[in-house]
Amino acid sequence: MRYKAAYPKEAIEAYRGFIARRRSERPSAEYRTPTEAEWDEFLAHFEKRKVSIGTCARAFSSPCVHEHACVRCSLLPPDPAQRGRLEEIRDNLVARIAEAEREGWLGEVEGLQVSLAGAEEKLRQLDRGHGQHTAVDLGIPTTRGDR
Repeated sequence: MRYKAAYPKEAIEAYRGFIARRRSERPSAEYRTPTEAEWDEFLAHFEKRKVSIGTCARAFSSPCVHEHACVRCSLLPPDPAQRGRLEEIRDNLVARIAEAEREGWLGEVEGLQVSLAGAEEKLRQLDRGHGQHTAVDLGIPTTRGDR
């Protein structure tokens, strides 16, 4: 067993060496400067992720698996400023479920209930302060001899 003290300069040099080795193993075409159209597409990706109740966090160029039913998606953290809008969506879903049940549109009821569960989960996330960090006191560490 050995002990090695690592200093920031050594860590940075080791990382740069790692990056240089990785780049030498990959095709150089992957490291070209993007075209204007490619860069515009990349920036547009982030603009298209902004929706009424938050900003979608799905990866660049990935499809939306929920077909843009964002209230159902776990990749959309709700914006606390949009709580009122989210409550309005929830209330609207409750009314639509009641109408669908009254009219006998049972296929629609099921889909609306999934969306309602998603809206309620987003509201619970806001209630829990999802994404807001608070300090936690972990106490003072002790050694075995202090116990």
